[in-house]
Formats: sequence, structure tokens, C-alpha cells
Amino acid sequence: MYELCQKILRSFPPGIRFGCAYGSAVFQQKGHDDFKGNMVDLIFAVDDPVQWHRENIQRHPRHYSFLRFLGARQVSRIQENFGAKVYFNSLVRWNDRRIKYGVISYKHFISDLLDWNTLYISGRLHKPVFILTDVSPEIRTALHTNCESALHCALLLLPESFHESQLFHKIASLSYLGDFRMTIGEDRNKVLNIVEPNQLAFRHVFSKFLEKEKHLRWNANTGMIEQVLSGSTLYHHLNLLPKSIVEQFVLRQEEGRRILDVEEVCRSLSRDPLQASGAVQEAVRRIVSVYSLSQSIKSIFTAGVAKSMWYSAKKLRKMVNSLRK
Repeated sequence: MYELCQKILRSFPPGIRFGCAYGSAVFQQKGHDDFKGNMVDLIFAVDDPVQWHRENIQRHPRHYSFLRFLGARQVSRIQENFGAKVYFNSLVRWNDRRIKYGVISYKHFISDLLDWNTLYISGRLHKPVFILTDVSPEIRTALHTNCESALHCALLLLPESFHESQLFHKIASLSYLGDFRMTIGEDRNKVLNIVEPNQLAFRHVFSKFLEKEKHLRWNANTGMIEQVLSGSTLYHHLNLLPKSIVEQFVLRQEEGRRILDVEEVCRSLSRDPLQASGAVQEAVRRIVSVYSLSQSIKSIFTAGVAKSMWYSAKKLRKMVNSLRK
């Protein structure tokens, strides 16, 4: 599969600073046994979206909806100014496979990994992916920070004793909190289907963070994790959350006209594990709900009405099938 993804990558214009493949065509998911029949999902972070789309429209005009007739500059503006700052071309034929690829500017890619502005790309990169390009020091640091942030966030939502599989499930579920598609249009068991067959891959990604995190004990042999939800532990995790999450805390914790600073808010939340957990969950939910909805509306235009209806119908069938189980 890695070789196939590399071939797909080489068919696109230069200028891709980061490329990765993810989803059920790349990593086994429960209930998705036909790898070849699954769509290959890709993300490309590019330096110059206008130039990249210009060359890609010339190479692959049929990948785009009617929006290609507006020109590369308008396509780029739609990418940058609406939804989660990603432009998806969906249900694209590539030889005997179907692919879907999202294009994001490099600056917004790095920003979302570090700050969780939309939790769209960063959320996808909480799960194992195939990285298809060389990784620069800046990208490596951003990927590392994103996964470390996911660990701190998940630990605030978990009890004092739990198995690593529960941790991986919680991390994988962050980007679906507040996503309207989990109510209508998605497999109810989506997160479980992602995590259960890929526990070794999740462990490979997160073991280095578990080993160095001083506020927990991880038994690598049994997979059990223990943490003491003291004020200092809670403050430690809260203080290391991404900027957009902490900003949500401040907005929610304003008292009258007095604006609280970040440290004051985190100190206040760290007094009560339930209060901290609720604040984190609400902050994540607020970000995800806004950008999952706006990105879905945007996809109607970027994919085209026919493709959007086909894709939505397929998702609804999966949801119905999951409810029958």
C-alpha cells in the first residue's frame, strides 16, 4: 500500500511539503475487509496553494467540480477562507482505485497541529498515518506536539486507572466530539473500528510520550495506566493544552467584566477533576462542531452535488448497518 500511495503522490504537481495517507484503505478497520475497494484518503500540505491548484487543474481537471472554471485563485480562496482551510477532491478515479485528497496550505497545516485551530487536520494526525514525504525538523516538531497535546487532553478525560486501549480510544475520539456526522451519517462504531485493529500502531505512536510522562505510571507489559488526579497533575495537563483549547476555557470562565488570564483559569479548573474534564470536553466539542459542519457544507461545492450525494448515501448505509449490529 505504501508503494501505491507513493505512485499516487508522484502523479501530482511538485510543492507538497507534507503528504500522508490514512483511513480504511491504509490501516485495517473493523468491518472494512476489502482493502482494494476502500477509498484511499490523502492529505497534502503545500507551500503555494494558488500555484499548486493551477498546475493540478491543468493536470487533473476532472478531479475538480465546476469550481475549477473559477480558476486557481478562487479555488485557493475557497480553500483558505471557508471551513477548516482544506480543499478536498473526493471520489477521484486513479487507475482501478478511488482516492480522496485534501489540500491545505503549509502555514495552516503547521498552525493547526500546534494550536488546534480547527482540529480537522490535527485530529486526523492523532491516529496512525503513512507519511509519504520527507519530514523536516519543523514538521517533526509540530507532529510531536500535536500527539503530545492529544495525550494531555485525553488524560484529563480519563479516570485514575485504565487500560492503554481506553487511552487510544479517547485520543481517536477527540476529533469526533461535537461532529454532527456522528449523529447522522457515520458508523456509530467508527472510533472502535479504527482503534481495535490498530492498537500496536497507536502504541508505536504514543509509547514515547507515555514513557516520559511523569504524572502517570504505565505498565508496558499489561497495558495498564495509573494516574493521580491531584491539583498539580491537572494543572500540568491543562497548562500544556493547545492555544485554541485554552482560549475556550478563558471565554467560558469570564466573570462579569473581569477577564481572567490563562494561568488563573487553569488554576481554577485544576481544583476539581470533574470540572477540568467537563471544560476540556466542552472546548473540544465547540471547535469540532463549528469546523466539521462548515467543512461539510463546503464539500458540497468542492466535490459537486452528485459526488456529495453518493458519498453521503454511502455514509448513511454504514450508519444504518452499525445500528443493526
